[in-house]
Amino acid sequence: MIIPQVDATCDGGDLDCGSGLLLIIKKNIDPLPIGGILEIRSREASVEGDLPAWCRMVKHEFLGMANDEDSYKRYFVKKGNGKEERSLEADLEAAKGYKWTVRIQGEKGLTAKVHSRNHTFLVGQPAEFSPKVDAPSAVDFFISSLGSCLTVGFKMLASKNNITIDEFEVTLKGQLENVLYHMELEDIGSPKITKIAGTVYVSSPNEEDLLYQIWKKTLERSPIYQTLKDQVELDIKFSIVY
Repeated sequence: MIIPQVDATCDGGDLDCGSGLLLIIKKNIDPLPIGGILEIRSREASVEGDLPAWCRMVKHEFLGMANDEDSYKRYFVKKGNGKEERSLEADLEAAKGYKWTVRIQGEKGLTAKVHSRNHTFLVGQPAEFSPKVDAPSAVDFFISSLGSCLTVGFKMLASKNNITIDEFEVTLKGQLENVLYHMELEDIGSPKITKIAGTVYVSSPNEEDLLYQIWKKTLERSPIYQTLKDQVELDIKFSIVY
């Protein structure tokens, strides 16, 4: 296609239309005059099918797509004069008020089945020492939620800033104040998690200062890290490897 002259550009990185990309697009296209053209840069494959459908629904004109370097695709949307059903402000307020819901059922033995949107998974005992278990313990999932939040959060911010990540890995260890209290073997102390420590390993051709900036922003924007940082001792080192 012939690349049009654009009035604004936004970068969606690896976000799909259901995980925030449409909010980014609406925030950037709303200020444009009717007929203004927005360029959307994205590395998410599903956008190629979902974005034209969204444009038809809200009466914008999808002009086409062009391949770019670094696995990016460039999408071009001309602002239409159709009235969207919801304003950007309404969508932002709806996002702020969203509540995450899960349903948990007791299963056979010492396990529970968690239903989360279109996924189900088993959770084992609150705390478990065995190297082989029927399902990860609640403590395993607790620590994993922090590690996965930091991993995917870093990748999202890196992609939005056009940073290449070759490898990314987090290792974490958690410690309870007194697991014996949880097991009713002692009556003194608390079963609470007191410390989570570990290391983040990242390999990238980009400058170290830029990677540290992305890591700092990852911690600032992480729901799990920000929830825990004032309640649990967190000692997570950031290591750049080559």
